[in-house]
Amino acid sequence: MTIDISIIFKLAAIGIIITVVCQVLKKSDRDDISTVVSIVGLVIALTVAVTMIGDLFDTIQSIFGVY
Repeated sequence: MTIDISIIFKLAAIGIIITVVCQVLKKSDRDDISTVVSIVGLVIALTVAVTMIGDLFDTIQSIFGVY
């Protein structure tokens, strides 16, 4: 497993996009939709993070020979 910096950039891009969309929605008095968008962004970011953590555990299992 190599550490890939592009995943960090993807997470940062998701955060920036979600923040901008939420701010635009809040300025247009759509707080309810803004909340939904922020929750969806959180779920997407957590999905990426959980995938990375799963790869980490697979690597640890292969290093130590734990099955």
